[in-house]
Amino acid sequence: MAVANDIAHWRAQIFAKLLLVVFVLGLFTAIPSALLAASEGMWSIAIVDVVALAWIGAIWRWRRLSYTARVVNFLSVAIVVGIALLFKVGPVSQIYLMAVPVLAALLLGLRPALVTLVLTALIVMVLGFNDNANLHLAGLPDDGFLRAAIISLNFSFMTAVLTLSCAVLLQHLERSFDKLSDLNAELRLTSAAVARLNDMVLIAQVGQDDDQHIIFVNEAFERRTGYRRDEVIGRDLRLLRGPDTDPAVVDTIERAMARSETVRAELLNYTKTGTAYWVETELVPFADEGGVNTHWVAVERDITERKKSQDDIHRLAFFDVLTGLPNRRLLMDRIDKLLASSERGATYSAVMFIDLDRFKTINDARGHAIGDALLCNAAARLSKLMRKADTVARIGGDEFVVLLGHLSHELPGATHAAQTVAEKIRNAIGQDLDIEGQNYNSTASIGVTMLPRPGSPNQTAQDLLREADTAMYRAKSNGRNGIAFFETAMQAEVEHRLTLEHDLAAALANGELQMHVQAQVDRHGHAVGGELLMRWPLTDGSMIPPSVFIPVAEESGLIVELGAWALRQACHAVLELQAAGLAMPLSVNVSPTQFRQVDFVEQVQRVLADTGAPAALLVLEVTEGLLIDKMEDTIARMHRLTEMGLRFSIDDFGTGYSSMAYLKKMPLYELKIDRSFIMDTPEDASSKALVQSILAMAGHLGLRVVAEGVETQAQADFLIAHDCACMQGYLYARPMPLASFITSLQSSTVVAAVV
Repeated sequence: MAVANDIAHWRAQIFAKLLLVVFVLGLFTAIPSALLAASEGMWSIAIVDVVALAWIGAIWRWRRLSYTARVVNFLSVAIVVGIALLFKVGPVSQIYLMAVPVLAALLLGLRPALVTLVLTALIVMVLGFNDNANLHLAGLPDDGFLRAAIISLNFSFMTAVLTLSCAVLLQHLERSFDKLSDLNAELRLTSAAVARLNDMVLIAQVGQDDDQHIIFVNEAFERRTGYRRDEVIGRDLRLLRGPDTDPAVVDTIERAMARSETVRAELLNYTKTGTAYWVETELVPFADEGGVNTHWVAVERDITERKKSQDDIHRLAFFDVLTGLPNRRLLMDRIDKLLASSERGATYSAVMFIDLDRFKTINDARGHAIGDALLCNAAARLSKLMRKADTVARIGGDEFVVLLGHLSHELPGATHAAQTVAEKIRNAIGQDLDIEGQNYNSTASIGVTMLPRPGSPNQTAQDLLREADTAMYRAKSNGRNGIAFFETAMQAEVEHRLTLEHDLAAALANGELQMHVQAQVDRHGHAVGGELLMRWPLTDGSMIPPSVFIPVAEESGLIVELGAWALRQACHAVLELQAAGLAMPLSVNVSPTQFRQVDFVEQVQRVLADTGAPAALLVLEVTEGLLIDKMEDTIARMHRLTEMGLRFSIDDFGTGYSSMAYLKKMPLYELKIDRSFIMDTPEDASSKALVQSILAMAGHLGLRVVAEGVETQAQADFLIAHDCACMQGYLYARPMPLASFITSLQSSTVVAAVV
């Protein structure tokens, strides 16, 4: 139906133009012809011309008639004029009649054309018979009838050929219109789909110099790039590339295009405003019938979010979230590469392990926001000092690692270079930092190991990191804010420490540890209490000193379990003394780590409930270091414990963070003067003054004082002279097992009353 309408519309347009042309030509030919004919007295010709022209004018103006009626009238005019001319002019006018079937085929179709063909043939045969019979033409027979028949048949044949040719041509044209209509409909659908496709589509035409000029873009392209269609039509296909577009990808695309091959790639493009975005593009060549590539079609999908997700995943996998530095995983990979390249190039490199001193103190006291700011600042300072080829990584907490690649071909030169960089790092980290109007300072302990190490051909990334870590701990143990290079002996020390940690855990689990008691005496030498001290005996009869295994327990976390065991042992010791009729207070040490346990108060309650020991006979010894962090929480917890009947003693008083403020706030029972002050009295004037000050202050505050490390009678006399209530040291007794302590007390003539 659509095709028929298209053909009808096409015929109507042709007829309208034909009618106009005939009418205009008629004005210029028919009127002069009519005037000429009238002047010659040929009134019939003049009348026919005028009637025909008027008739044509009427058809042209009378458009309300149907198309078919107007065409039939038009053909009728042609037939009438042809008949009139046939009578007046003769056989030559038959040509007018030949046009009628052809026009019918053109304007009405095959069937009307055949009807008019038969009609015009009959007119020629009947009305033109006499004229045709009287024509004398060379090659025609003498018989008039035969001559008329031959002329009529030739007229009919030629007219039929022209008519049928025109009709068949129009039929083929109609079928072509049918196919073209379907193709146009499909093309319109395709065009609408492409225009509204979410993917960007560009079509470029290949120029003479193999340039690609854009001839089409869809709406998705306009939305994503910000370019209007008219802004890109005619411009080169490379329009969207920018400064960070990968040249290697561009080369791959252009090589494929030079070979007229389909190519896919991920490409960084730029919008009109200069914003970068990623596309997954596919370029497809289109060739003409001769195989010559004439166009390129580019289909591009925006993958910016996918790329961003990939980058985020990569960043989370290989980079520290807080500082943006490489993390442990990426660091290990780079150490492996540095090992390989250093061995190939016969150069020495270095691995530095950096730990921020006092970071935990600042982080706990001021909060994680301040701690994070310190870490980010340290990361920035480290990165600023390094070369592009070096690596700065954060591997956790306040620990950083720096890789210095290819320092020198000689080990001494490389070591010197590493020392120089380490000093720069130490100085940079040690500079004050202003955060929210407050100054903070955190120094750095740095451990360094060199690679490759002579005599160690199978070094691994784990080995190097362990060595640098070991050296860092040496720097920290040497007083912090220092630099230490790894030595083989350090590894042996670390391994010994690990063995000690393992053996300590086993000894605790197997009940091999013991609690000894050292007596505390009054000025008369009478026992008034004791301090429980932990001992670790070995199978060979020797002992590992507490100064050796207690630090190991603190670093490994065993100190919490060890402290819980010691507290339970103290309760049992108090009960045994009671049972022996020797009830007196016993002191037991509590580490800061153990005291800060969230459920420490509940742990003490459970032990007292389980053992039935009287809380009043237990004295918990704590160090001044306990008060560094969260003083208010610590003091509140101490009050809860004193409400249960427990008493507190400050151990090693004067060596830590002594402050009159906390002495007034804390529910204290006694102070213990550190042995370092006692050992120099009464000879050293400074020590004498300090001890006297502590005794006087304690007297004013109503605190009991225990002087530790009393080993000479002169020390004892000095303390007694200055009203020291209690003393403890080798002068009076060495630490001994509880059974020996009880026996010693029972054999003594006097045991002082419990204070």
